[in-house]
Amino acid sequence: GDQKWPMRWEAVLCVLVLQAAWALAGGQVRYSVPEEAKAGTVVGRLAQDLGLEAGEAEARRLRLVAQGRRASVEVSGASGALLVSSRLDREELCGKSAPCALRLEVLLERPLRVFHVELEVTDINDNAPVFRVDEEALNIAELSVPGSRFPLEGATDADIGANAQLSYTLSPSEYFSLDHQGNNDESASLGLILTKALDRETIPVHRLVLTATDGGRPSLTGTMELVISVLDANDNAPQFNQSVYKVKAPEGSELGTLLVTLSATDPDEGINSDIIYLFSRRVSTKVKEMFTIDENKGEIRLQGKLDYEETDSYEIPVEARDKGSPPLSGHCKVVLEVLDVNDNAPEVWVTSLSVPVSEDASVGTVVALLSVSDRDSGENGRVRCWVWPASPFGLEATFAGSFSLVLREALDRERVSEYEVEVRAEDGGAPALGARRGLRVPVSDVNDNAPAFAQAVYTVLARENNAAGAELARLWARDPDEAGNGRVSYSVWEGGAGGGGGWRAASSYVSVDAESGRLWALQPLDYEELQVLQFEVRAVDAGEPPLWGNATVQLFVLDENDNAPALLPPAGPAPEAGAAAAEAAGAGAVVAKIRAVDADSGYNAWLRYELWEPRGKGPFRVGLYSGEVSTARALDEADGPRQRLLIVVRDHGEPARSATATLSVSLVEAAEAALAAAAGSSPGPGGAASAATNVWLVVAICAVSSLFLLAVVLYVASRWAPRAAVLSGPGPTTLVCASEVGSWSYSQRHSRSLCVADGAAKSDLMVFSPNFPPPPPGPAVENGSAGKGPSLSPLASSLVRVFENLRIFFLSLVV
Repeated sequence: GDQKWPMRWEAVLCVLVLQAAWALAGGQVRYSVPEEAKAGTVVGRLAQDLGLEAGEAEARRLRLVAQGRRASVEVSGASGALLVSSRLDREELCGKSAPCALRLEVLLERPLRVFHVELEVTDINDNAPVFRVDEEALNIAELSVPGSRFPLEGATDADIGANAQLSYTLSPSEYFSLDHQGNNDESASLGLILTKALDRETIPVHRLVLTATDGGRPSLTGTMELVISVLDANDNAPQFNQSVYKVKAPEGSELGTLLVTLSATDPDEGINSDIIYLFSRRVSTKVKEMFTIDENKGEIRLQGKLDYEETDSYEIPVEARDKGSPPLSGHCKVVLEVLDVNDNAPEVWVTSLSVPVSEDASVGTVVALLSVSDRDSGENGRVRCWVWPASPFGLEATFAGSFSLVLREALDRERVSEYEVEVRAEDGGAPALGARRGLRVPVSDVNDNAPAFAQAVYTVLARENNAAGAELARLWARDPDEAGNGRVSYSVWEGGAGGGGGWRAASSYVSVDAESGRLWALQPLDYEELQVLQFEVRAVDAGEPPLWGNATVQLFVLDENDNAPALLPPAGPAPEAGAAAAEAAGAGAVVAKIRAVDADSGYNAWLRYELWEPRGKGPFRVGLYSGEVSTARALDEADGPRQRLLIVVRDHGEPARSATATLSVSLVEAAEAALAAAAGSSPGPGGAASAATNVWLVVAICAVSSLFLLAVVLYVASRWAPRAAVLSGPGPTTLVCASEVGSWSYSQRHSRSLCVADGAAKSDLMVFSPNFPPPPPGPAVENGSAGKGPSLSPLASSLVRVFENLRIFFLSLVV
């Protein structure tokens, strides 16, 4: 462009010169200069064109008359040429007027002369098209029909002519085109044509560039941005980001728990995109009761109690609705899965119970059928069961959820008559929940136990002369069975006693009550007739078949002092009065011997002899226990020819019984005594034996008395010791044999006969340590064998027994 300017200015100058010449010819000078000419540019040779000679313009002071505004040209004083002095802007000087001519007055002095010069400022393309705004906003409805025209404001160009001839172009767009009608910029109509239906949701705003180009060479352009906003129409329904929302929540969740927040979008805008959330019209009443939805936030919260066992899932249809007119809706579904929580304990039911169970039931017998369930699921509903205690029952699974309570061990009703069984169940949750079901299993009785007496042998002591019907003892047999199987009846089974009168059955002496076991006497007992009665008592239960048990009863009859001593006749022939003595006999000579026997036994048969007459210091004396009548001193004539002795024989019973013997003693001369002695039996060693016997008798009595005194002292001391249950308690049976004079000896379960020189042999069977059966429930039984006084301690009782036996033993030796 810069290289073309000199050539352009040469052409302009030629034109100006021609114009000036034309002007002078017409009487007015006219010049033409392009706008924007540089300062100093020669517009024309004014002095020459005015016909002035060289130097005349300076001499006559050629100048421009001052204008009201600052001139953009000036006259050179030296050359008289018209020059550009400042920037010439046609648009500023003339605007849109054409042509743009400036009228100048030129003053010439000496002589004064005025010339009119017309200066035309020609247009160059120095102004680009200009739009009123850089950006124009248009609002077009989304539902506008293609072909619709929207007017636009065009651009302006300060230039004129061809430089102001504008053409328009639009940036490429498939939705819009440009409509430009007419060539005159003032009358031209510019519009925007819609060529394709708009979709605000696809392109909400279209940005286009409108370009205006003038006709200059080179042409200049101006641009304006068109911002086309598509006005929304409610042509889109709300859309959820998911068609199905899957939500999980544990049962028992707190009320108000947020389950899910729904999100729906509407590509529309404004009120057309304002969305509210609500349950669909086809939602069930149950869902409305269980859940709430926030219409603005789309939050679904819990307002009811979730129970997996009642409902394990919910389907909640939800609608999103915009506020357009008409409103449009979108739909989705919320599927809530309720998660199981171990909130249900197992349940145990007894579907069948077969009780009572017979004690002879076989192992494997089904006692009960159980049903076990848990409303939870998975591990929370998996139940394990067991029975407690572990025996004698067990559980066997039959099929899912069913169990059988079976017998694992043999039963014994007498050991355990009833079982409290607990079936326990526990699920697999964490923490685990359990349940218990108690079962009462009674055991029915079978007759599998025979009656059993507490002792195999009962020792019963009964005093003779007891009244008929008197209770002797009470037997008791235990049968652990129940009802008829344990109801015992008693009877005397077998046994009896033999003697001088022959064998007699025990049933003739005693009887036993069938129900109570009371043993009573049928008739008074006589020790002298019957000392020991041994028999068996049978106890039979009422079971089917009945069972029985036996016990042996040893009935010992205790002697009473019911027989007085009986005198026996002398052993050989006697003198006239039954006894004789020599007049000259010395002290200690045995004159006679009184013989007596007592049908009783023990102390009751222990006899002692006393001389009642004569009283005082007679010549005779009687051995206390031997009955020998001997001289107490030497006899003399003063004693008289005949002595009458009254001797009393007394036993040791309580009360004592006695017999009286009268002995007449005649005194004879020594020759007669010798003759009598020769006629009688020879004394042999009998005299020495009698003397020895008397000595041993004295020693034995002293020893036994001392021991008996010690036993009494111990007995008194034992009163302060703890009392035993009974004096005659269970223990081994000890039999004692006593002689006619009361001597005693031991024998274990058999009798020994002790014979004396005079009189018939006698065997008395006594019981030293009787054994009594334990009394049955009920009032205590009193019989002859149980003392009513205070009981001895075991130690004292044993000592008394030992000392008593020792005393009797010594007495037996002496006798």
